[in-house]
Amino acid sequence: MDLATLWFLIVGFFFIGYFVLDGFDFGVGMSLPFLGKDDTDRRQIINTIGPVWDLNETWLIVAGAALFAAFPYWYATLFSGFYLALLLILVALILRGVSFEYRHQGRSPEWSAAFDRMIVIGSAVPALLWGVAFANIVQGTPIDEAGNFTGTLFTLLNPYGLLGGLTTLLLFFTHGVQFVALKTDGELRERARALASRAGVATIVVAAVFLAWTVLAHLDAPHAMLIAALAAAAALTLVGATVANRAGREGWAFGLSAATTVFAVSTILAAMFPNVMPSTIDPAYSLTIENASSTEYTLQVMTWVAVFMIPLVLLYQGWTYWVFRKRVTRASIPVGAAH
Repeated sequence: MDLATLWFLIVGFFFIGYFVLDGFDFGVGMSLPFLGKDDTDRRQIINTIGPVWDLNETWLIVAGAALFAAFPYWYATLFSGFYLALLLILVALILRGVSFEYRHQGRSPEWSAAFDRMIVIGSAVPALLWGVAFANIVQGTPIDEAGNFTGTLFTLLNPYGLLGGLTTLLLFFTHGVQFVALKTDGELRERARALASRAGVATIVVAAVFLAWTVLAHLDAPHAMLIAALAAAAALTLVGATVANRAGREGWAFGLSAATTVFAVSTILAAMFPNVMPSTIDPAYSLTIENASSTEYTLQVMTWVAVFMIPLVLLYQGWTYWVFRKRVTRASIPVGAAH
């Protein structure tokens, strides 16, 4: 395996980690209007991700930095061509982060309700647009000979792209609601389980169509069997997560939901390989792992850094989740407190 392929896998690993971790953050945020019967419920829901949401978002920063360093031409084309979509994601993430911090600063229901709406919007927009973006990367976009994206935002809003966005929206929503069931108690836990069951069925239907479309569109790929196997694994774990949730096994449901995200994103990455930005104008204009990567020396230095830093990051992330592993109970929310 050459270094360019290795770094494609490493960048993919960072994006998988981001979607697994910030994915359930998005789902928790989107669940507020469905599960929050009163302010105590909503505070309990938000507090399930309170200690970890900002740590989860750092995976996106690392993924973006790794993409910039390892594949500068891919980074340039992606971020210039998808500029408006990625800007909307960034604004939504800022709104969500601000809302987590400022929701408890006011002393009126209207103040909290306004920031709750911002949390929902700031969670739903990235959940939708990330799916749209990656679906379009797989399908291909109009890229000219100079590597410039020649389309617009509306170019990305095609049937396959929108289906990809709806898939990630529902997948992250279900993933987040299962996390709420795992981390809360009492009536809220039961409501979360019931909602996860209903959302799981809708997710299975939409994800099955998207994954089948992806597999059928890449039947002539050299690694078509790998794409099909990953898609099948995503489907099986998604069904397993829904079954486990119905059986009241929240830990298994959440774990299988996380596995679904891993396999689904891996399906996308496998379908991309080796064309990281396929051109619909002329296949010769496509960006590949080889022509979009940095120099061999740069990749060598980055590899040594990754060898030492990635295990430390994983250990710290695991320790954080271990420290905050207990359920957030309704009794732990002080009466009259703002957050």
